[in-house]
Amino acid sequence: MDEHVYPNEAAISREDDAAFELVESLRKRAKADGLWAPNLPPEAGGTGTGFLAYAYLNEEIGRATWAQYIFGCQAPDAGNAEILWEFGTDEQKERWLAPLVAGEIRSFFSMTEPEVAGSDPTTLRTRAVRDGDGWVIDGHKWFSSGAEGAAFAVVMAVTDPDAPRHARATQIIVPADTPGVEIVRPVPVFGHRGRGWSTHCEVRYTGVRVPVENTLGEVGAGFRIAQRRLGPGRIHHVMRWLGQMQRGFELMCTRALEREAFGSRLADKQTVQNWIADSAAEIHACRLMTLDAAHKIDAGDEARVEVSVIKFYAARVLNDVIDRAIQVHGALGITDDSPLAGMYVQARAARIYDGPDEVHRMVVARQVLKAFESGDGWQFR
Repeated sequence: MDEHVYPNEAAISREDDAAFELVESLRKRAKADGLWAPNLPPEAGGTGTGFLAYAYLNEEIGRATWAQYIFGCQAPDAGNAEILWEFGTDEQKERWLAPLVAGEIRSFFSMTEPEVAGSDPTTLRTRAVRDGDGWVIDGHKWFSSGAEGAAFAVVMAVTDPDAPRHARATQIIVPADTPGVEIVRPVPVFGHRGRGWSTHCEVRYTGVRVPVENTLGEVGAGFRIAQRRLGPGRIHHVMRWLGQMQRGFELMCTRALEREAFGSRLADKQTVQNWIADSAAEIHACRLMTLDAAHKIDAGDEARVEVSVIKFYAARVLNDVIDRAIQVHGALGITDDSPLAGMYVQARAARIYDGPDEVHRMVVARQVLKAFESGDGWQFR
C-alpha cells in the first residue's frame, strides 16, 4: 500500500487508459507477491486463511478505494465468487468462477430495481419463465455495479410469483453478450459516471434466453443465496470502512497539529479535541465489533445480528469521522487535493447499499425483542 497504491492514487482516479494500464500492472504485482484474492481459500484460487485474517488485511486494503480491485477482492466480484464457490456446479465453476477469481474477467450482481424498494427484494418484478430447456428473462435493473465491461451477471429473477415470498426468486447466470441484455447507461453517482468496474449501471433484460444449466443453486433459493452473499458482503464493506475511518482520523490529527488559527494550533481547541476523542472511541468500538463478528463467522456462526449491528453503526461512524476530518481541514477538505472529499462521497452511500441503516436497525430490534418474548432475554457475548 505504501509503496505502490498511495503514490498512484491520483493517477488511478483519473480513470483514463493510462490509469487502467497502471492498475493492471499493480494487479500483476499483487499476484506475484502472493496477496491475491484474500477473501477466498487457496482451493478456490485465492490466498485467504479465514474471515478474521481477512478483516485485518482489509483494514489496510480499505484505506484506498481502488486497492480492493488491485488485490482482487473487489465488490461485486468477491461476493459473486463466493456464491459460485458455495452453490455453483462444477461446470459453472470451471466456466465462470476460475477466470473470475484469476482476474481475467469481471461480473456484476443484478438485483436492485428502480421500480421497487431495494430494501425489500421480495418485491422484485424481473421475471424468468421456463421455456423448454432454458429460462427467458425480462426485467429492468439498476445499480448493477461494475456492469460496464463485465463478462456475466448473476441475475435475481422471480421464477414462481405464487410461491411464498422468500421462495419466489432464483439466481441465474447470464453472459453479458446474450441477445437482449442491454447496458442502458452507467448511472452517475454524486456526479461520478465511473468507468468499467467503478460504474453503477442501469440494465434491461428483454427476452434474454439462457440454458437452465445456468441456474445458480436451487430454483426458488434466490433469496436465501442473496442473504448468504450479502451477509459476508456487508462485513467486507465494514472491514474496508475501518481503513477509511483510520485514514480520515490520521489526516484529522495531523492537520490539527499543523494548522494554527486565532493564536494557537487547532489541536489546542477543545472542540477539535472532542472530535478526536469521540472518533478514537468510535473507531475502537467499530474495530472490536467487526473482529468479534469475523471470529464468530470463522467458528461457523452466520452472525446475522452482529453483522447488522456493525453495518449501521459503522456507516454512521464512517460518516462522522470523515466529516470531522473535513471540518478540521477547512476548504482543503472539500477539494480533490485531499482524499477526504472522495472518501466522504463513498461514506454517504454506505448508509444505503447492502441494506439501508433503518432495515438493519429493524433486524436487530426484532431479534432482541424475540429473545425477550421467548423468556431467554438478550445475551451480550
